[in-house]
Amino acid sequence: MGISVTKLLIVLGIAVVLFGTKRLRNAGADIGAAIRNFRSAVKDGESDTHESEQDSSVEGEAADRKKED
Repeated sequence: MGISVTKLLIVLGIAVVLFGTKRLRNAGADIGAAIRNFRSAVKDGESDTHESEQDSSVEGEAADRKKED
């Protein structure tokens, strides 16, 4: 039921014949760059979320201090 190595090689051979090695190499590089950009955007988003949580807790502490005064 699964995909065997022979089937994968046949599909790869057909892709090389249809598109050529240069186009496949460029497509692979583009996909790799897209994945790297996605990962860095996710990291930036997580760090932004973490920073905003810290900022809100600091603001909350400052507001609590003002209420005490």
